[in-house]
Amino acid sequence: MTNSVLCAVDISNGDLDVHVLKTAASLADQDGAQLDVVTVLPDFGESWVSGFFHPDFHEKALDEAHAKLTDMCTATLGAERNEKVRHVVATGTAYQEILKTAESANSDLIVIGAHKPDLKDYLLGPNAARVVRHSTVSVYVVR
Repeated sequence: MTNSVLCAVDISNGDLDVHVLKTAASLADQDGAQLDVVTVLPDFGESWVSGFFHPDFHEKALDEAHAKLTDMCTATLGAERNEKVRHVVATGTAYQEILKTAESANSDLIVIGAHKPDLKDYLLGPNAARVVRHSTVSVYVVR
């Protein structure tokens, strides 16, 4: 039985991850599980690149990402269902942050999308492949 489902979406993909979110919600609803939705922002704060951004850039980016994530969930799942969703905006490397979030939320299942494979990616995108390879819980990949 699944108690917690973590859905990883990329809010910069527009509506491409709506199907991933719907699938995750359906899987969570089947077992009455908690649905958590995570998106990951790149981390510019630790490198020389950070010097090119305004000091409060990261905080503004976090707020904007959280608003977009909440809007995506509301538009896809409805306002009532969205109230029960935990929204997480992480900063760092996508696959590492997805795995950390799954661990801290005690997720039993990670739902992640994989774009149409390119020859260089073989079967999965690089983040989806790494999540599948390194996860200690089941991973459901949505095409």
